Amino acid sequence: MTEPAPIEILLVEDNPLDAEFAMRALKGGGILNSLYWVKDGQEALDFLFRKGQYAQREDVAPNLIFLDLKMPKLNGLDVLRTIKFDIRTKHIPVVVMTSSAEDVDVTSAYDLGANSYVVKPIDLNAVIATIRKIGHYWLVTNRQPGP
Repeated sequence: MTEPAPIEILLVEDNPLDAEFAMRALKGGGILNSLYWVKDGQEALDFLFRKGQYAQREDVAPNLIFLDLKMPKLNGLDVLRTIKFDIRTKHIPVVVMTSSAEDVDVTSAYDLGANSYVVKPIDLNAVIATIRKIGHYWLVTNRQPGP
């Protein structure tokens, strides 16, 4: 019997409090081995494409990306566009998790290939429950293509 592959999640979130809630929810849900947190869109692309401070990172793509939209340096829609239009990363599920409920943001995210769009709940317990449900769906229930 083979060991299950490690589960890795990339969290792209500029708000430290939101990132803390997400990390607590995912770790507490027992659905990951590694969680990488980056604080802006440019850092997310550097991580994914092994540039800058991540040049020596192992060449392994995350199993899931949680992506905020409103970030410094490079916004989430630009990051999503780059992820979904590059052959190396286009199959990674991307869950946009943002405070924006604007129809234009929702439509733009789906047009660029988002796999899911979730408006961040206000209540801490709801945030934790939502993130755990999303993680379980994309990493346990959903079937993804191989590398």
